[in-house]
Parts: sequence; C-alpha cells; structure tokens
Amino acid sequence: MAELREHKVKRLHMRSMRRGIKEMDLILPSYAATRLERMDDATLSLYDEMLSENDHDLYQWVTAQTSPPEAFAAMIEEIRAHIAANPL
Repeated sequence: MAELREHKVKRLHMRSMRRGIKEMDLILPSYAATRLERMDDATLSLYDEMLSENDHDLYQWVTAQTSPPEAFAAMIEEIRAHIAANPL
C-alpha cells in the first residue's frame, strides 16, 4: 500500500529533526516545517532521497564547501536561501 501523503510529510519532518550531526539538526527542521507541505509528490520523494545521504556530505553541500550532486542542486540552493532568510 502506498504511503499517505500526510504520513510521508510527517515522516520526513521527523527525519529532518533527527540527524547525525547537530548542525543538520538545526538546519533541516526549520526548512522542513516551512516547505514540506507545499512540495509536490516528486519533490517530497527527492527530499526523502536526499535525507538518506550522509549528514557530513549534506552539511558540506548546504554550506557550499562542496558541490551537491546535480539531482539535489536545486533543493540545496533552496535550503541555502531558507537559511539566509531565517538565520538560526
């Protein structure tokens, strides 16, 4: 059975909160709280896939220390813009 959209959004929000490193624990929940509900199904699936990446890699992508994979580039840019508009 396919996962209900509301369950997927809640699951992704929880995965955003419980990361491996503190920096990502601070960055992703704020982004998720403001963006997940507005994402279409394909973007939710991409976000889900991105959350499976290593936290150290995610942090380096978000902080522009390294370039993200092309599949995540637009989402990482959106996360960076969110951080700039909503400082921690």
